[in-house]
Amino acid sequence: MSIKKNAVVTLHYEMYDVNNQLLDQTVEPIAYLHGGYDGIFPLVEEALHEKNIGDSIDVELSPDDAFGEYEPELRRVEPADVFPVDVELGMMFEADDPETGDVILYRVEEIGNGKVVVNGNHPMAGMKIRFKATVDNIRDATPEEIAHGHVHGADGHLHH
Repeated sequence: MSIKKNAVVTLHYEMYDVNNQLLDQTVEPIAYLHGGYDGIFPLVEEALHEKNIGDSIDVELSPDDAFGEYEPELRRVEPADVFPVDVELGMMFEADDPETGDVILYRVEEIGNGKVVVNGNHPMAGMKIRFKATVDNIRDATPEEIAHGHVHGADGHLHH
């Protein structure tokens, strides 16, 4: 069976920066619903189309194709008193974007002098990424998975 629209694809991946330094890799395989459901980077999905179990891909992604360009305005300095007393580096906070109404996830980067620096950029924003993956398994999606646009069950997630 090859990868086609509405297939559940399970794969192992490694991501590298431009200096070939490992940024992230799977321990357990990940699963996504193939066919434009935004479960994986579009260029990676395109490279995986028609692949079979055991096949590998190696794709170069620009920032726009991966985690987006770095947006300096998403790095903000806020007064510490608007945060919980136990605020720590690496904590995540959600905030609404006043312009779009979208929810932005901010990560605490610095704490000191009565200020907290938060950043709404993905940690890999602005980076070119090399994405290597090997197909572990392929199966047909269930009607429920297709209706919901994501994988359920043991090789995916269920949040309903």
